[in-house]
Amino acid sequence: MSSFALLLVIIAAFCHAGWNLLAKKACGGTAFIWIFATLSTVLYFPLALWVMVVEKPLIGTYQIALILGSAVLHSVYFILLDKGYRFGDLSVIYPLARGTGPLLSVITAIFLLGEQPTVMALTGAVFIGIGILVITGNPFGKKEKSARQSILYALFCGAAIAGYTVVDKVAVSAYLIPPLLMDWSTNVGRVILLTPYSLKNWDKVKEQWSAHKKEAIGVAILSPLAYILVLTAMVFSPVSYIAPAREVSILIGAILGAKLLSESDFKIRLAGAGVMLLGLVALAVG
Repeated sequence: MSSFALLLVIIAAFCHAGWNLLAKKACGGTAFIWIFATLSTVLYFPLALWVMVVEKPLIGTYQIALILGSAVLHSVYFILLDKGYRFGDLSVIYPLARGTGPLLSVITAIFLLGEQPTVMALTGAVFIGIGILVITGNPFGKKEKSARQSILYALFCGAAIAGYTVVDKVAVSAYLIPPLLMDWSTNVGRVILLTPYSLKNWDKVKEQWSAHKKEAIGVAILSPLAYILVLTAMVFSPVSYIAPAREVSILIGAILGAKLLSESDFKIRLAGAGVMLLGLVALAVG
């Protein structure tokens, strides 16, 4: 993985952890998801239009199918993540969700996309996985119903991440959809998919906008920006390297959860983050 791709991924990690902190604070459900998706669509429309005019990308049947598939997977991802945050800590749910995704992404990339990561890169992915287990403080040992629910939501969320990572990789690298346009289009798709619910529950939408306006605007800006940077890196780097490397955001998320949300086990989770950084270095070298 090139130094430029690594830089893009690290910047994206800060943006990603930041919007997850805001989403955790809001925990606003589907109404909140619809609000920030709509805001993202509006805010990034000028840039999307500029990309369409300047680059004139081909948008045919296959491209539209990929965009629709990604929109569905992203919608599932955001809904599951919101439910996980309702029951669990940011520093637990975030690592579980983000850690399951790259593992499945690497496996899928190897068997379906024909990618062949080096032994060093695979070792880095393993180190990241070990770090995730340390950070979570063995969440599988908790017996509370809410803890079990949060873990289940996080794991399914990770599967959704793996799904849209592979779909989007194919979209930007094989079918040459510009990264910014790809992300904007999936936001439009998510707005369309969630509009029936939002219209039916308009009181919840107004309530969320009144209570979490700042959080919605922050997520609307940071979420697309983080993923656009990742998609840009995917254009010229294998997904089996990008998917695990971007999980340095878990370190940032663990620190934010401990310092800003007063979550426990900070030292243990910080140690796990150190193991993850070793994995990131191995990925970069590999």
